[in-house]
Amino acid sequence: MIILGTNSIKDTGYDVANSARFNRADGAYMDRTFSSAGNRDKWTYSLWVKKCKNGVEQRLLTTSDNATFDDNIRFNSDDTLTVICNNSVVLKTNRVFRDNSAFYHICVIWDSGNGTSGDRCQLFVNGTRETSFSTASYPSQNQDSFINNNTRHYIGVTNVTANSHFLDGYLTEVVFQNDSADSPVDKFGSFDEDSGIWKPIDVSGLTFGTNGFYLDFEDSSALGNDVSGNDNDFTVNNLTAIDQSTDTCTNNFATGNPLNYNPPTFSDGNLTANSSSGWDNNLSTIAIDNGKWYAEFKQVSTDGTLYTFVGISEVDGVANAGTTSLFDLTTTKAYHQDGKVYTGTGSGNTGVSYGDTFAVGDIIGIALDMDNLKMYFSKNGVWQNSGDPTSGATGTGAVSINAGNYYICTLAFSSGTNVISSNFGSPPYAIS
Repeated sequence: MIILGTNSIKDTGYDVANSARFNRADGAYMDRTFSSAGNRDKWTYSLWVKKCKNGVEQRLLTTSDNATFDDNIRFNSDDTLTVICNNSVVLKTNRVFRDNSAFYHICVIWDSGNGTSGDRCQLFVNGTRETSFSTASYPSQNQDSFINNNTRHYIGVTNVTANSHFLDGYLTEVVFQNDSADSPVDKFGSFDEDSGIWKPIDVSGLTFGTNGFYLDFEDSSALGNDVSGNDNDFTVNNLTAIDQSTDTCTNNFATGNPLNYNPPTFSDGNLTANSSSGWDNNLSTIAIDNGKWYAEFKQVSTDGTLYTFVGISEVDGVANAGTTSLFDLTTTKAYHQDGKVYTGTGSGNTGVSYGDTFAVGDIIGIALDMDNLKMYFSKNGVWQNSGDPTSGATGTGAVSINAGNYYICTLAFSSGTNVISSNFGSPPYAIS
């Protein structure tokens, strides 16, 4: 999926500052054991998640009786969403969740004491109650869940023993309310009056209950810090300060796009791309057609001769490319490690000399002035070809681009193991 423009919500009145980036390859997760059981008949769990990987099971919350039964909220390997209680499926959606470019708000309300069977477990996505299920087997009245028991609760994994089903994505505004099962419309979000998009609201004033917690991920040295006032902090595992991100449900950044043709292997929130063989194409998820923008790409490593192109592509050209390499398209313009700028990389294209060569450890920046249809490249902060991104229509040292198009950032790279990390605003590497 390519988003045209941006799905970030403007002027919400409430801005979410940080998320936590869970990298599946690192085995990242959080856990906490409640000191005592809370009300296991009534609780609410709410979070915002940007999913980075499809086709694999991923856990959003898990607990068990440490022997037989398992309660969890999860994405399944078919990308549906499921609520499990006592090892039995309570709700499984018909709908699939495969958008890797934006945040979903997911809220589960467990209220087994409710006199209406169909209201004992409710699932909301982006403010709207899900009603289409392949399985809907509601709990018996007053049935206890293991969630909110005095057992270990996991965010982002099945459990330590199983060591599987890790989350690959971003989490933010993670809230658990003990003894509460009210409508999420009042507590966690509202529909924007202009766009109709579901947006978050400030939850800091909620009543959380004894085992309740609110993880806002604003302390990079303690990402599991509970700011509800209960100090129900979670232990972080394989998460570090660099996993704190500013990519959130109110400020959604582009990432690499795993849904494009012939993608690389992604990690670090779809910001690190690894080409293991042949040519891989890495497109950004958000397209632009106006304004001024900057992104950068770090050549992390390679185990062979370096072949890397960093540039932009016209969305229409990408959509019609089929199985053609993006850098054989004349709608792609890119800076190569040989210091030349190429428009298409087909046979006979020798490129135009532009700047310095680059190698492992170097960072290539792209400045896009869509208002003046100019593009500039930098190496380690130095603009190449004596470029001046502030020169406006003059376009000092610029590469000209075509009018009337949406553009996305594009990488193409090959030759052995070739690793590149992207910075669209919240990179997986330290910056100065």
